[in-house]
Order: sequence, then C-alpha cells, then structure tokens
Amino acid sequence: MSTELLPPVAPDVLADAVEQLSARLRKKLDAAISGCADQASATAGRAVEVHFGEDATVTLRPGPSGTVTNAEQAVCTCLLAPRCLHRAAVLGAAPIADGEGDTGGGDDSGTGKAAGSGTASDTGAGPEEPAPTAPAAGVAATVVTPAALTAAQVLAATALWDAAAEALSAGVTAGGAVVQAELLRAAHTARLAGLPRAEAAALRVVRSLRAARERSEGQRLADLTGAFRELLVGTAMLASGSADTDAAGSARRVYEQGGSLRVYGLCREPVLSATGYGGVTTHLVGSDGAGYTVSDVRPGGLARVKGAGSASVALGGAVLDHAGLARGGLRIVGATVSADGRLGAGRGVSATPLRGVDWSEEPAAALFTRPVQEAMAAVLADGAPEAGGPGRTAPSLLGCDVEVIGAAGDSVVVRVAGEGPLLRLRPAHPHPELPHAANLRRIAEHPGLALRVLGRPDLDRAATLRPLAVGPVPGASATLRLPDAWKGRADLGYDRLQGEHFPRETAGSADCGPVTAGPDPLAEAPLWRVRRLLETGVAGGRRAVAEAGRGTDAASLSARLTRAELGVAAHLAQALTTEAGRRPRDTFGRLTDPSADAYARAWLASAVHLAAAERSLVAASWS
Repeated sequence: MSTELLPPVAPDVLADAVEQLSARLRKKLDAAISGCADQASATAGRAVEVHFGEDATVTLRPGPSGTVTNAEQAVCTCLLAPRCLHRAAVLGAAPIADGEGDTGGGDDSGTGKAAGSGTASDTGAGPEEPAPTAPAAGVAATVVTPAALTAAQVLAATALWDAAAEALSAGVTAGGAVVQAELLRAAHTARLAGLPRAEAAALRVVRSLRAARERSEGQRLADLTGAFRELLVGTAMLASGSADTDAAGSARRVYEQGGSLRVYGLCREPVLSATGYGGVTTHLVGSDGAGYTVSDVRPGGLARVKGAGSASVALGGAVLDHAGLARGGLRIVGATVSADGRLGAGRGVSATPLRGVDWSEEPAAALFTRPVQEAMAAVLADGAPEAGGPGRTAPSLLGCDVEVIGAAGDSVVVRVAGEGPLLRLRPAHPHPELPHAANLRRIAEHPGLALRVLGRPDLDRAATLRPLAVGPVPGASATLRLPDAWKGRADLGYDRLQGEHFPRETAGSADCGPVTAGPDPLAEAPLWRVRRLLETGVAGGRRAVAEAGRGTDAASLSARLTRAELGVAAHLAQALTTEAGRRPRDTFGRLTDPSADAYARAWLASAVHLAAAERSLVAASWS
C-alpha cells in the first residue's frame, strides 16, 4: 500500500476518529484501510482527496507544517461524518506524524541525527575551552537531584503500559487499526503528561506494527521485538514511580555551549530508515579525541540519501559539503553540543574550514592504535542501555587494522592485526542501491589485503563489525591504493572501490578453499530458541505462545537450555508459556482475568534476560 500522497496525521487525531466508530464499524476498519491509499489524489492547495464510490469523499487539508493536526482538517461528505468509516480509514492509512520527544534513538531532521556518538567521550568541551574542573578541597559541590515524577506522569505511564501490554498480547496478526489507535491515544496522553521518550517509543511500535502487517520490504520481526522490549521497559520504570524526570526524556534535544572546537572528518554514513527518513551523517573527531556528528536527515528516500552525501553542511555558514567535511575539518566558534556529541547549528555558531587529517595522524590515529578488545569493552559499556533499557543509542565507532581472509557467505572474514580475533565484516546497510555490499565483495576477492577499517560494532552478532569506511594501512605493501582526492579513505556507503584501488599481488590469489568465520558462541548457544519464542509472541500474540508451550516443544526447549547451563532462561521461558496459557474462566465461560499485565511482565522478563545473555556472549566473541 503506497501512502506517498497522504500527509502525516497526528496520533491523537487518528485515535479520536477510531474511538468515534461503532463496534460494527471497527470490525471493518482494517479492510477499509487496505485499499483507500491507492484511491488518493492531490488537489489544489496541498489538499488530498480519497473517493469511496460516488457517495463519499474524504478530504485531508494539512496545516502549514504539512501535518493533519486537528479533526477539522479531515472531513468526509457522507451522512455519518465525522463518525464514519471512510474518514477513519483514510486517517488510518496515512503516515503517523512524529512526536516531539528526544528519544535518544529516533530519527531527527536537520543537524544532529541520532546515528550514534563518535569515538570517545562525547563531551562538549574542546581543547580551547576545557571542561570545568572539580571544586577545590573544602568547597562544597552542588549536587542536583532529579525531581520525582508527578502523579499525572505515573498515571499516563500506567495507561501506556496497559495499552502496550494489550498490543503485545494481540500480536501482529490481531494488532490492527483499533489496537494501534489505543496505543496512539496512550502515547498522546504520555506526551501531554511530559513523557516524550515513552511517546516516541510507542510511535516506533505502531509504525513497526503497520510495516509488519503490510509486509513492508526491510521490516524485521526482530526490530519489532526490540521496539516492544524498549517500550515495555521504559513504561514499567515510569509506572513504578521509582524513576526520576531524567527517564521521561526531554521535549527537545538539549544543546549546551561547547566553546571553540577544532573537529576533523572521519567518514560519511548514509542514513535510510524504515520510517521514511533519509540523509547523511558525517562523523568527526575533536582535537581532544572526543567524537561528534553533523547530519542532514529529513523525510525522504534513497534519492535524498544520495544527494545529501554531497550537500552543503548547514553549520555556521561553512562552505564545505558533507563529502568535503568527511575529509576535511572545521574550526567552530560558539559551538553548541548535545550530550551525545551532536553539533547544533544555532544562530551564534560560526565555522571556518580547516585542513583535514589523515587516519595516520592525530587525533584520528588514536582510534586505530587502541587494542580492539579494550575498544570493544568501552563500546559495550556505552551501549549498555540496549540490553533492554530505554534510551538506546547506536554504538560508538571502532577502528582497527585487519588482514582479509576471504568471504564466508555474505560476510568478509578478517583477522585483526597482531594476532587479534577473527571478525566478520557485514554491510552497514543492506539496501542494494547503496555500495556497501558491492565494496565488501570486492574486498573479499583480495585475501591477504591489509586494511584499516572504521565501523560500528554489531551488538547483536558475535565478532561482527559494520564498516563505514576503509583506508590503507601505513607501511604495508599489500594495501589499498586510493586516489589522492579521497584523502586516504573510502566511504563505503558513497565511494565505489574499483580494481585499480587494490594491489596486484592480492588479486586472484590462489584458491584457499572455504573460509571459516571462527567460533560463534551466540549461534552455538540454544538462546535462539528463546528468541524464536519471543518473536512468536510478537507475531502471533499470546495465543501463539500458549500453543508453543504445549506438547514436546516446550519440554525440549527447557531441557536444551538447562543442559547448556542456562537455567534462568529456561525458567523464564517456562513461566512465559505458562502465563500465556493461563486464561481462567467462570462458570459461564467468561474470563475472570482479561488483563494482559501478567503476560506482558513474563514476556518482558524473558526478553530482558535474553538481551543481557546475548550481550555477554557478544562480548566474549571479541576476546
């Protein structure tokens, strides 16, 4: 279903439209949504019309922001309007408008895309304006204690937990427009109560539910499972009342003064999200080793990703484009920096181009001299919230020198220089129109090639690195020969490696037979069975988990986990299947406990434990 013509709709507008429907019309809503987007046509004044035969026409008139933000902007000509099926179906087919929350992991437009911080401590202080020092002895330090949540925030979080639990219990198969509308209403209430992070997590779940039901390209059940986990963890903390206002998030990303900074380009990263955003993020390193990012990420698709890679940098009147910044540098006066290293483009910011630094020069060289095990330990520590907590962010970048072994499936097997561990290089983005995969295939054809790699560790796979850029290893003979204009690095998402960029001695090397990627503790552990059980619940709902808990499969799951000394995982999985099948009824066959609260808590306990267990196995694979 194509929704390109339909404008985004505010969550509360859609929720109100669904709530006004009668029970009979609600049963027909999903079928009505599936076909109405193809009937949309643009009219004068940015309005969009959808015709339902000769008797009804729905017109959407978005406001100046391009979003339908109130009920009066969506009208229908039928006699039942505004409580009609036509109007609710069109609103349900339209994209969901973004919330205003600073999610810590969503898509942003403009400078400061959440593409992960850089390479080191993301402080805003540069070398020319050092960070404040600790107070002198005898001077009392002021400790700011975050305020507690209000009663209204706790109630809003509880309502959002209940809606999320019902959506999880329904699963993809039964999570239609009515279930999504209840979740959107709870998300809007959370926004009004001052819980923007919870609202953003709920919107991600709704978008992923829609994509899964429409079987959109690129949609992964694992992504929806992670979105549910993040939403449930965050709302459980907020609903308990034990969290403080920091857990609520902020309505807008906070930028603080960073003084004068000197930053140098590392690489460009294409950004193409499943939620309809596209652009580029340029990764930078400060002269003190801190990591920064500058981005141009806005609504758009692949064409915008390609164009943004050479678009001008919107930062302090700089005359560089992103391609030039990735290989150059900036001196920024009056810099504004967010907590995760995103550079703001405020009114008082000015920037002057600087000569870039080679990866063999400081401060970039420090990325590749740090032992890979030590660097990975720091990345895992920084990415700890991804093990199940809210506010997940992309992991920091990791650099290392490697020697190419060969191809193993869709991965390139390499060994870290200095008798380091075997790693798997996988494309940073799977889209076939982006050159990530093609570049890795060319690299795999040259076993023995010495390579300097800068990428993002994959925290969901054992010993796996998603390379963003590669370059030659200083002093190595069998290494890349890149054009001078590339300044010693190739951005794998934009530049295309050719045969002339490789040394002849590695081309067409003797067949070394099949390449093995080394041990994979994550694949060898039976935790994949728990993951399949959790994803079964997300796809088929509570009923599917209950079915999986019956017969020999449940006993086999528990036995395999116990033999692998994963007794806690076995206990939590058994508790989940037991709770899924617990549906007590009275004498007349009515449910005595229709709430999905206990089921959601059992699912969440197993999901959080699985994330932590997998993270420990991933850490072990890098040693």
